Amino acid sequence: MSATTYIALSSQMALRRQLDIVANNVANASTPAFKGERMIFAEYLGGGGGVSGEQRLSFVHDIGTERDARQGALTQTGNSLDVAIQGDGYFTVQTPLGPRYTRNGRWQMDAQGQLVTPQGYALLGDGNQPIQIPQGAADVAIGRDGTITTSQGPAGRVAVVGFGSEQALRPAANGLYVTDAQPQAAPADTSVIQGMIEESNVQPIVEITRMMSLSRSFNFAKEMLDGESDRTKSAIDKLGKVA
Repeated sequence: MSATTYIALSSQMALRRQLDIVANNVANASTPAFKGERMIFAEYLGGGGGVSGEQRLSFVHDIGTERDARQGALTQTGNSLDVAIQGDGYFTVQTPLGPRYTRNGRWQMDAQGQLVTPQGYALLGDGNQPIQIPQGAADVAIGRDGTITTSQGPAGRVAVVGFGSEQALRPAANGLYVTDAQPQAAPADTSVIQGMIEESNVQPIVEITRMMSLSRSFNFAKEMLDGESDRTKSAIDKLGKVA
């Protein structure tokens, strides 16, 4: 293969991966608290490429993804069990695979009175214990510090934790995050707001525009590969006739 083919193929591979990331952003534009992702690219210098042992070729290399940690817009729902985080921080939920973290505060009450995710994972409060709403309790109120009170008195406190690096959190199933890092106390200016949900921070118009641009770039790389293939075939055909 020629150096041109190798470089064009590396570009196509990176563009295809980037298209997948953008498509996932668009698909989750209406998912509560979803954070958009971006590709991180680097130049990879390779040798030779069959042209010259001394020649250095510059390839496109995608080395990973970076999550946009900016807060999404807060939307009022009127549901007393919906809670949004204002500022940095995450809720902790208990799953069969261990603790997971999320900013999606759309909670519901299970048959035992515990606050859980739509998948049934318990929201953890102080002491990493599930939050239990007393049977028959009414007028559930959640303060900005996470304290829960009902018509029957206090019912615990929603815990919000933070991490030294947002990128230490890796996406897991059901919109949750997983990490090996130890959670810390959330910043002092972080608060929770009852009756609201954080929306995705993805801007659909921007992402769709990026998708169109990436598709054009992908097609350009394909056309270049096709042209290089035709050129090579033509050269082989002409050399064969000369021989």
